[in-house]
Formats: sequence, structure tokens, C-alpha cells
Amino acid sequence: MQNKKDKNLNFSKVSVNDLILFCIHSVIANSEQCSFERLVKECFTLFPDTLKFTRYPIWPDSRKLDRPLRALRNEKLIIGDPKTYFILTETGEEKAAVVAKSLRQGKLL
Repeated sequence: MQNKKDKNLNFSKVSVNDLILFCIHSVIANSEQCSFERLVKECFTLFPDTLKFTRYPIWPDSRKLDRPLRALRNEKLIIGDPKTYFILTETGEEKAAVVAKSLRQGKLL
């Protein structure tokens, strides 16, 4: 059985952008709107080491999502902003499915 430390090492090979795509996909798959707050919760719940504050690791640092979200919008993989909610474009959905498959094959989720 893999321990938590081993899992975190595997996550380090996945880009923050891909983790965000996966989390948006995950929220939407649960029939929820993906607001910024809901996205922060999903990312921090699934990938806490990626989103935690350095000095306060039990709290999420939502600033770590800012640039990746802008990059995902620029790449036309997502639509939306922190004031509304996020959705995946068709291309974003395809990429999120590939990320989900790779995470599950790695037995990370």
C-alpha cells in the first residue's frame, strides 16, 4: 500500500494547470457550478501539498491558482473568472479526461 508521501511525489509530476483542469471537471461532474471558492476547496482537498501556504500548511493559498487560471483561459481550455464560475471548453474537457485517466492509472485517485 502506498503511503501519503509516495502519493505526493507522483503529484509533483503533474502540472498545476492539469490539476486545476481535473478539479474543475470533478466539480462539474458532481453537478455543481465551479465557483472560485468551490475550486479552491476541491484543489486543496485533492492536492493539499500543491495549494498549501508554506508557513501555514493547513490552509489553502488561493493565490497559487491565479496565474494557472489565466493561462488556462488564454489556452482556451476554460471559460470563466473568479467573480462568476468556471466551465471547461470542449478542448479543456478532452484534456481533463486525459489527466483523469493518467491520475487513475497511477492509482493516485
